[in-house]
Amino acid sequence: MSGSTPQTRRVILASLIGTSLEWYDFFLYTTAATLVFGKLFFPTFDPLNATLLALTTNAVAFVARPLGGIVFGHFGDRTGRKTVLVVTLLVMGVATFLIGVLPGYDSIGVAAPILLATLRFVQGLGLGGEWGGAVIMSLEHGDDRRRGFNASWPQVGVPAGYVLATALLTVMSFTLSDAAFLSWGWRVPFLLSGVLVLVGLWVRVKVSESPLFAEVERTGAKARMPLIEVLRTHPRALLSAFTARIGVDVAFYTFTAYILVYLTGSLGMERSVGLNAVLIGSALQLVLIPLFGALSDRVGRRPVYLAGVVGAAVWVFAFFPLLDTKSFPLIALAAMVALVTHAAMYGPQAAFIAELFSTRLRYSGASMGYQVAGIVGGGIAPIIAIKLFDVYGTTLAVSIYVVAALAVTAVGLAIAPETRDLDLTAGGGQVPQRA
Repeated sequence: MSGSTPQTRRVILASLIGTSLEWYDFFLYTTAATLVFGKLFFPTFDPLNATLLALTTNAVAFVARPLGGIVFGHFGDRTGRKTVLVVTLLVMGVATFLIGVLPGYDSIGVAAPILLATLRFVQGLGLGGEWGGAVIMSLEHGDDRRRGFNASWPQVGVPAGYVLATALLTVMSFTLSDAAFLSWGWRVPFLLSGVLVLVGLWVRVKVSESPLFAEVERTGAKARMPLIEVLRTHPRALLSAFTARIGVDVAFYTFTAYILVYLTGSLGMERSVGLNAVLIGSALQLVLIPLFGALSDRVGRRPVYLAGVVGAAVWVFAFFPLLDTKSFPLIALAAMVALVTHAAMYGPQAAFIAELFSTRLRYSGASMGYQVAGIVGGGIAPIIAIKLFDVYGTTLAVSIYVVAALAVTAVGLAIAPETRDLDLTAGGGQVPQRA
């Protein structure tokens, strides 16, 4: 982050810490859903259907995320970015802590999975408002020539949250017996979220409001009903943001969530194999995402993004054969390369989507485009992958599904302008700033 002002660095750090905690909470649930929740909350079903039901509760959050984007996006465009980001962090942290103390089916019966799904819904609301605010705060502070780099740091929260969540679950899994891990060990990382949220709040309350939003507020240009205005004035931008995200989500959750189901269920391997493979790939992303964000400042958002799309579409056909070897080095290689291609898409994605919308509508527009895509992308990707393999008996069907989703993303990139050169002070998404 050299070359940034102290205030810009403070904003980026606050956004990174906050999104890391939010994604830690989110991935903690996703990983636990594939490994634990089927047994604890759906014990009356066979293992396959129990896992599917657990993943269905996971998908509830993806339905909630657009609602969170609408609600928090409205207030982010009306009252400011900073306050909303504090609220979203609290919402997510409290829901995650409560999951950690939730009794299982054996204790309270059908109320257990209902409460689990409800808390997952609340998590989705928090994350739905979090992403847009964190990205926009980073984007709207600092040098226009470094927007891709600055906005990519909240994206680093995804692998950072995954590394933290997976590492803690792995430690608990290794140090405890299966019975102890299933009984109480999985709860510890959820309870720890309460402490981590306090750290995130302390950092966030110290940052200043976005200067671009402050100017909108000073001139009285705030939108009265931001979402309605987005739908009326930015339909193409909304469509582009939506389609450009779908394939990224499908690929990511195939590479990080379905891999756990496939390795443990279809190949009969220990859960630690998949967790460690994805952990290595996610650690690599901590460096690669900001590098690809910086590269998009030099060559443009779309070329870098499209390179990742093509790479993921090609690699998915090598991904499953490498898993089938049951060799950990090759499984780790499969996950690492897969997540390199994801980093190439995810690095420029934040700036690309946010830059499509004018400042007065940016929180609502970016949040809606990003979060709605999560429903048909990541929310159901593991479920579709499980069903495709169950019906066709081959991972080729899963690979074709991933490629089809990536093709939709390619279309989304094709219908959008190159956003690197847009002048955000002139409204965003409209005026070229530099050749």
